[in-house]
Amino acid sequence: MNPFAFTQPKDIDGVLAQLAEGARPIAGGTNLLDLMKEGVMQPPQVVDINAIACAGLDGIEEADGGLRLGALARNADTAYHPLVRDRYPLLSSAILAGASPQLRNMATNGGNLLQRTRCVYFYDVGVPCNKREPGTGCPAKHGINRQLAILGTSEQCIATHPSDMCVALRALDAVVHVRSSSGEREIPFGEFHRLPGERPELDTTLQPGELITHIALPDAARFVAHSAYIKVRERLSYAFALVSVAAALDLDGGTIRAARIALGGVAHKPWRVEEAERELEGKQADEAAFALAAERILQGARGWGQNDFKLPLAKNAIVQALQTAVRGTAYARGERE
Repeated sequence: MNPFAFTQPKDIDGVLAQLAEGARPIAGGTNLLDLMKEGVMQPPQVVDINAIACAGLDGIEEADGGLRLGALARNADTAYHPLVRDRYPLLSSAILAGASPQLRNMATNGGNLLQRTRCVYFYDVGVPCNKREPGTGCPAKHGINRQLAILGTSEQCIATHPSDMCVALRALDAVVHVRSSSGEREIPFGEFHRLPGERPELDTTLQPGELITHIALPDAARFVAHSAYIKVRERLSYAFALVSVAAALDLDGGTIRAARIALGGVAHKPWRVEEAERELEGKQADEAAFALAAERILQGARGWGQNDFKLPLAKNAIVQALQTAVRGTAYARGERE
C-alpha cells in the first residue's frame, strides 16, 4: 500500500474543502481499502467522513411522501429499518442478498453506489486494463469473462457493476443527492452510473469534489405487494451476481397496471429498459408476456465466450422474478427473515 495522508474533519465543510483538493472519502472502507491494498487505487490523501454523520448523513426518514436514505447509513441498518422493510421490501431484499453480514454492518449506502468493478483484470495490476490504465487494452474480451457484461459494453471495457442495492434503487426510481463546495445537485439514478464507452475509467457522473449526501426514494406503495429480487450466483452467499433481477408489479387482478424491472450482473451499470416496462401495461401477468418483456430488455445482448450462458440465464431470471412478484412479496406475506 502506498503512503497517504489521513484526515478526519469534524464538519461537512471541512470534508468538502479536502475533496475539492483531490482527497478520496472513506466511510466503511469495504471496497476502497481492498483497492488500495492491491495497488489498484493510490490516493495521496484519504478523508474519513464518519465524523460528519451528525450532520444527518446517517439518518433514514420519511421525506416528500417517500424516504430519505442517508449516505452514511450502514447497509444493514437500511435493510432492517422498519420503513424500508414495510414500504420498500424490494430494496431490503436486494441489500440482504449482497456481501456478508459483516460487510453489510460496515458498508454505507453512499459507498455501495461507488463500488468499483470486480473484474479480475482490473484488480491485477500486472496486466493491462483500460479501466485502471486507459489505453492499455481490455484482455477480458478474449480472456476470463464468465462474470462480465453482455449489455452496454464497448471495445474499451466489458466490466459489470457489482452492487445488489443499486439494482433495486434503479427499479425504484431513486435520486442521488450530492454536495460540493460550489453547491448541491440531484442526479436521477439512471444517470448516476455510466456505460464504459470511450471512458471506462469513469464509473459515475460524479464531478470532482462532490460528496453523496443522501438517496431519495419516491413513494412506491403500489409495488409493495408484488416485488421480488432474484440473484443467480456461483454459490449461495458472499458471491457477486451472474445475473440479478429486481422486479415490481402493480396489479389489478391478473392485469399489469405498471411494472419495474432492473438487472444486475449484466452491464457496467444497473440495466433497465423502460420501454419494455410500458409494453407490459394492460397485459395479463403471465409467462408469455414476461418472456416477451425479457426479449425486449435483452435486445442487443452479446456474450464474449465464457459468459455466453448469461443470455438464456438472464431471460429465465427475468421471467422467474416477475412470476415470483405476481405471487406476492415474501415480506408482505409474512415470510420475514
